[in-house]
Amino acid sequence: MLGSLRSIVQEVNTARDLPAVLDIIVRRVREVMHTRVCSVYLRDKQSGNYVLMATRGLNQNAVGQVHLAPGEGLVGNVVTREEPINLEQAEAHPAYHYFPATGEERFSAFLGTPIIHHRTVLGVLVVQQAEKRRFDEGEEAFLVTLSAQLAGVIAHAEATGALATIGQQRREAKFDGIAASPGVAIGRVHIVAPQANLATVPYSCCMDVDAELELFHQALANAREEIRAVGERLKDDLNREERALFDAYISMLDDSSLAVEVCDRIRQQVSAPRAWAEVMLEHVRRFEAMSDSYFRDRAADVRDLGARVLMHLRQQQQSQRDYSENTILIGEELTAAVLAEVPREKLIGAVSVKGSANSHVAIIARAMGLPAVMGAQDLPYETIDGADIVVDGYRGELHVHPGAELRRRYDSIVAEERELARNLDHLASLPAETADGHRVRLWVNTGLMADVVRSLERGAEGVGLYRTEVPFLLRDRFPSEEEQREIYREQLQAFAPRPVTMRTLDIGGDKALAYFPIEETNPFLGWRGIRVTLDHPEIFLAQVRAMMKASLGLDNLRIMLPMISGLGELETARKLLERAHGELVEEGYDIAMPPLGIMIEVPSAVYQARELAAHADFISVGSNDLTQYLLAVDRNNSRVASIYHALHPAVLRALQEVVDAGHAANTKVGICGELAGDPGGALLLVAMGYDVLSMNATNLPRVKAALRAVRKADTEKLLQQIMGMHCPEQIEETLRAYMKRIGLKALLQPVGGQ
Repeated sequence: MLGSLRSIVQEVNTARDLPAVLDIIVRRVREVMHTRVCSVYLRDKQSGNYVLMATRGLNQNAVGQVHLAPGEGLVGNVVTREEPINLEQAEAHPAYHYFPATGEERFSAFLGTPIIHHRTVLGVLVVQQAEKRRFDEGEEAFLVTLSAQLAGVIAHAEATGALATIGQQRREAKFDGIAASPGVAIGRVHIVAPQANLATVPYSCCMDVDAELELFHQALANAREEIRAVGERLKDDLNREERALFDAYISMLDDSSLAVEVCDRIRQQVSAPRAWAEVMLEHVRRFEAMSDSYFRDRAADVRDLGARVLMHLRQQQQSQRDYSENTILIGEELTAAVLAEVPREKLIGAVSVKGSANSHVAIIARAMGLPAVMGAQDLPYETIDGADIVVDGYRGELHVHPGAELRRRYDSIVAEERELARNLDHLASLPAETADGHRVRLWVNTGLMADVVRSLERGAEGVGLYRTEVPFLLRDRFPSEEEQREIYREQLQAFAPRPVTMRTLDIGGDKALAYFPIEETNPFLGWRGIRVTLDHPEIFLAQVRAMMKASLGLDNLRIMLPMISGLGELETARKLLERAHGELVEEGYDIAMPPLGIMIEVPSAVYQARELAAHADFISVGSNDLTQYLLAVDRNNSRVASIYHALHPAVLRALQEVVDAGHAANTKVGICGELAGDPGGALLLVAMGYDVLSMNATNLPRVKAALRAVRKADTEKLLQQIMGMHCPEQIEETLRAYMKRIGLKALLQPVGGQ
């Protein structure tokens, strides 16, 4: 049944709308399982009831008319039990409920499985048979597997169906994601073109048929030219059969019947990408159904050709777009490079369908002061290009086509945000110290030149983390030593004489270079951070040479090593740094040897913190990765985002252990994870004894305001109370209550939060 399962899911993925999805499900499941009836019941969000939405075998007039509350009837029992119900004689079950409209009295055998998405029962998939029999284990397993496969698709399709109506009636629609960067943005959606995948092209209409036809023919011409150029370039390396494949591609693109099929659909006001995807997928399925293995193998060629043309269609659509003055960037998986493509003065918010609040792009968004929502998996993003939207980075909410009342409410929140920021402006020139005189260094995390002015305006006393990977991510090749020197010089000069801590190249995990791909099954436990650069000393040496040359005459450079897991890595890196320094001195540069520090990000470093601190000039905790590794939670995975908690007791104990170990070795200890930029978290870190808190510039005034409002002695009592607690929710609530009690509610929960 695996082939049938794949086939059904593929058909569902290419369906035009929710009714089409449901029809495919009931029709195909009934065929595959050879049953008389297949029905789908879906949850109505308003009433909470489950409504018969599609059926093959029951009375069609019952669709939309049969409503079941959770626990009512067999379907309602599947909902409340959240597991399959398999009955030989359904009418004998005490929960059986008869609905005359369905005509289901003719059917005895019943198998119902819940369709669950994010712990919510979205619906129930039911098959029925006239004769009394129990569906066997294989059939039950198939239906359970199919329900699990379809859960996300149905959630997405429900949203798409809702938005199709909104597109006509301009009604509001709300979607939930993960709050990733605080703030509110009200603007216009700009979709980042997704990968060229025929199966995920949504159904959409075009208003200007002639323009769409021109777009299609131009994409065909571009694809033909591309294939000819590739074939010509490779002709000496290919045999005759392989060269023939390029000719076959061009022949298909020249095939007038193929173009006619697509043009006919465009004339019916179907968008060019969708029309092309529909036609090509139909051809793919025909090839896959052929008995001859040679022709079945050609299905992959057809799919590849379709993807090539689709890519050109996407590129042309994007090239014809201008960024609006209030651009909200939305994509399946945003990257730092994508954010950098939009003029900074026009970009006001970001939304990523994938990712979490602690993914790299979310951190960049916070550094840029962009309200952002990650993990908005149910957002039918490809269908809302150009729509008005509100991004609520506090609650993790998205409001598409906001009405006048909603806009007024969010406009007032934006106004309150500005007022709060103005009220904190005066703190920029004041020291970061507690009410009883304990001094703390507040530094910033940077990666873009745009951060510099904002950081200095907010009173940054230095840079605790300069992400050197950002310039690497924004290029299509490794930057040269001189290019790096110029970039680093700008940062060092802008903050001089304040210290600037430059982290050596930290790639791998969720930070991939297109020109240096790292393909791994488990990238977060793989080749990343210091492991990459120690394996490629030419990269490391060029980078630290560029850093030291950039610091000439400024002497405010500190170098920090990421992902250190043991003493050997630190010692190897130090030898390379000393070698690079020696080379520069020989070349005539009068440069002091910069301090060399490490990041504590993995559990092994926590337990070796004292030895590492004794051999490092400073240490800094990267609490984002440390939390990820301690809790075994991929911080980019929205499915487990709720488990990632920076205030988990294990994390707090590790943080305390690191700072104690560092001070025992007379080494300064800082922290540059997101916890440092949370006003409540900052109070706990100061109580633990951290010397430096490094954060994005946006949060710096809030943290300073919190520190100046408390006595260190009081934060130590709070910490002692919290360290005795066993669950993060209790810790968070205690911290919230404390801050409210001392009058810091506005800092704890930004204006607009609940």
